[in-house]
Amino acid sequence: MWRLSRVRHKAARGVRNLDEFRLKRQEHEKALRQARRDKQLVSKRLLLNEDGGQQESNADTSPEDTDVVSLVHKLQHGGPEKEAHLRTLSKLLHDPSAQLAFIKVENGIHVAVTLLTGSDTRCRLQSLRCLHRLSQSPRPRVAAACLPATSYLLTYLSGQSPRFTELCLYTLGNLCPDSDVAREKLVAQGIIPALAACFQNQQYEAAVVEAAGFALSQLLQTKEASAKIIPLVLASNLPSHLLTALTPNRDFSLGPAIECAWCLHYLTCRRKDGAPSDGGVLLQCSTLLVSLGVAVAQGNEDEGLELLVCPLLRCVGNLLSRDLPAEMSAPLGQMGLAGALCALLGAYVHSRPYLARESGWVLNNLTAQSHLFCCTTTALNWVPMLIQLLPSSRMADAMILRSLANVAHKNKELRVKSAELGLISSLLATLKSAQQEVITLGLEILFMLSSSGPQVAEAFVSQGGLSVLEKLQYSGQEKVSRKAAYLLERQLLHLTP
Repeated sequence: MWRLSRVRHKAARGVRNLDEFRLKRQEHEKALRQARRDKQLVSKRLLLNEDGGQQESNADTSPEDTDVVSLVHKLQHGGPEKEAHLRTLSKLLHDPSAQLAFIKVENGIHVAVTLLTGSDTRCRLQSLRCLHRLSQSPRPRVAAACLPATSYLLTYLSGQSPRFTELCLYTLGNLCPDSDVAREKLVAQGIIPALAACFQNQQYEAAVVEAAGFALSQLLQTKEASAKIIPLVLASNLPSHLLTALTPNRDFSLGPAIECAWCLHYLTCRRKDGAPSDGGVLLQCSTLLVSLGVAVAQGNEDEGLELLVCPLLRCVGNLLSRDLPAEMSAPLGQMGLAGALCALLGAYVHSRPYLARESGWVLNNLTAQSHLFCCTTTALNWVPMLIQLLPSSRMADAMILRSLANVAHKNKELRVKSAELGLISSLLATLKSAQQEVITLGLEILFMLSSSGPQVAEAFVSQGGLSVLEKLQYSGQEKVSRKAAYLLERQLLHLTP
């Protein structure tokens, strides 16, 4: 999103080189956005049994196939010990070999489904735990064996037991990634309205909302989501429920908000067209990011908070990469989004560099999106923060430079002010980086600064800028050498009486 379309070089060859640079930059940015859209976080979830603190089976001891077969035969014959047999079976099924043995037993899945739909509530729960174990298997054929149970699992989502509903949701979520047939079957059986009902009926049950968010996120990441899943989700009331559950409160832990934030991210990044509702998502996600930025800056970060920050950043960044209405700029500026992004960037620059880079990416999209935003005096509050972070942010330095370039390109007054705040010295330190991308961006910003007036050029020279440019002329990188030579020529012209 970094734009330098109005920067003019002296020679025609310079203009052509700049056009080439801008084209490659746009291709690079497109690749980055595509990578974020395509980044898959499909996973399996395994809930631990809650058997009064009973330990799981020893993971170092693999069960014999005959143990699994024997238990299935005992369950087929019924008897008063069915629950005990199911409990033992669910513990054995933590082992992959036991899972394979179970699905090979004739009518094994049929027995589990029969007990799942029976009248004994305790056997129903233990049977569900067996199916949940199978759904968590990394082997697609094991999970596929659970498909006869999907219609019953969907029916039980409207039950009265939050714990049972939660387990059904995680089992369904585990089944989604493995098979096109499974997803088509679940959609045809009505998983989307069933998930919407879970959000609506369990507004105060955090575990159920979190599990429903997980199941929905699994669906939204599938390859056919854009064509088959997302239209159904948008036609339901799920988006409004996701926004409602997004903000953590005293009743909800971070879990539901994290899952719902990922759902919103997948909804926004996989849609090719914008929609009026995107503005509401952008404002609410941005508002939450601002509050999180304040909390992090004050040192009040809760454990796991970064897990919520990540999907919020991606959601906001993807929305800002679109051409949003001009009236969105003022609210984003008034809520202090840029300052919050700088706070997150500074807080995570050493501890979680990947989040610092994400924060810089969103700030770059924000400054590239809005000319009005870059020209407001509020920029003076956070530009110094970026300048201070620049030399020490190795993973995020390119994103910081792009944001500074966007501001400098759109606000000449801030160019001079930035030079006074120490931008030149930070740029010179950054130019010693081994990354060609960073060096090229730094040179482009120096070019804009040098066009701002003789006082900036004098400050550049007094801080040793000429020697840095002279070294870059012989860097061995053609583009860097050419840009450094051109900028050195300009500086020398400024110094000529």
